[in-house]
Amino acid sequence: MRRCGPGAEHGRVTETIPGLSLSLSLPEVLVLLGAVALLVARWLPPAARRPVTVAAGAVLVPSAIVLGIVGIRWQMLPVLAGAAVASAFALPPLLRRRTGRPARRARWWLALPGSLACAGLIATGPVAAWAFPVPVFPEPTGAFAVGTRVVQWTDPLRPESFTADPDDRRTVVVQLWYPARKSPAGVPRAQYLGRTEDEARTVSEALARGVGMPGFLVDGVPRARSRAVVDAPVVGGGRFPVVLLSPGSGGVRSQNTAWAEELASHGYLVAALDHPYDSTVVVLADGRTIRATTASSGDRDRDEELAAGWTAVRAADLGFVLTQLERLDRGETADPLTGRLDTGRAAVAGHSLGGAAALQAARQDRRFDAVVDLDGYPHGPTSPALEQPALALTQEITAGTDPRYLPRLTEALEHSTATSYRLTVPGAGHLTFMDGPLYLPPVPSIVGTLGRTESPRVVAAATLAFLDATLRGRPGDPADTLRAYGTVSSSGARGTATPTP
Repeated sequence: MRRCGPGAEHGRVTETIPGLSLSLSLPEVLVLLGAVALLVARWLPPAARRPVTVAAGAVLVPSAIVLGIVGIRWQMLPVLAGAAVASAFALPPLLRRRTGRPARRARWWLALPGSLACAGLIATGPVAAWAFPVPVFPEPTGAFAVGTRVVQWTDPLRPESFTADPDDRRTVVVQLWYPARKSPAGVPRAQYLGRTEDEARTVSEALARGVGMPGFLVDGVPRARSRAVVDAPVVGGGRFPVVLLSPGSGGVRSQNTAWAEELASHGYLVAALDHPYDSTVVVLADGRTIRATTASSGDRDRDEELAAGWTAVRAADLGFVLTQLERLDRGETADPLTGRLDTGRAAVAGHSLGGAAALQAARQDRRFDAVVDLDGYPHGPTSPALEQPALALTQEITAGTDPRYLPRLTEALEHSTATSYRLTVPGAGHLTFMDGPLYLPPVPSIVGTLGRTESPRVVAAATLAFLDATLRGRPGDPADTLRAYGTVSSSGARGTATPTP
């Protein structure tokens, strides 16, 4: 069963190191430069050795103190260790000179192993920061700035199936992204993965544990800020088509933030869900934390049965959230988005298990006008037939890598009364279709080979091309635009899939 992986602090100054695409704060850059200068000082001519060592210490020590106050990332620990060892070579000659004793350096062949060890430690820092950076979100390309906020809704008619309490009702936490007026420069951007950094850290650590990764490796993720502004005023003008998103198994509402912000900048309202007891961790408005209770059994048939049940719960969550958005638009509760949501033009989307939930929600709820499946295996029944156009974005899959996925997906798309499309994205991995490439190591088997810039661009651009055609009636065949991002096959009206190069 597929699992979904985990995603700049306010006031955090970052510098981009060209060619490495890593994000370092200014104090981190200064610590790195100071450590390098200390290492190099040992090998400089005597006249240059002292001023370089003093300057390196004057830069490194205050910067290290600043990091100690704001929080040191683990990537800086080997840099500081290398600086400490380098100082053992650089400082003694200077101290002997001040006391009048002859300044003598160790023989070069004795100093060389220590210098190489220092160089290795110092180099580990930027390499680790490149592999596990503070994610830097792409600037949305649409005409609108982006606002965001988090809401929580409880369905009084639906018991919570994951607990034994008969009075417990299903509650979902939803993050909204919407077109907003441009905020003044300097306004804080939204915290990634949570309403607060503490919540983001809780979510980040839970996501890391969920995939067997030590939480400290992704300690940069809770420091990240996205491009949206919390509670930014809604932009004036017309009404926004609505897109709902269900995350992957164990995933959380904010796992597709880059995708959501890009859609919102082009005039869509995006609503992404946390599914309590299925999402790795959900922090409710009152501070209660709900952790996942879903888990694979290891038996293929049993896991398929479990996944079908979880998919059904998620599909019901999606329908409930669409109902709440309709109520919000009608003004049943005072809200800045009242009268601005075009819930008559609604799409449902999902990643991984969320993609299966999106397909199921569309079959059950004809209020959804289009479906986007982001590399999700279709769990559950394939009937009734889809009546909405669907787009399935997938990595390159063969019968050898997953013998069940393509036949099952093809069956789901062909059993449809509307034209559907499958876009195979070259170089994509399963986590290409969420924010993972922005902060996980660029290992092809994990995040593909598209890179941190191209991954979110391709996924959002392909989604926009499909939604603009299906929800906004843009003329032409969506396949003509989708072809720019990979190989397209189309099917529909229970027909046969036709590959389009």
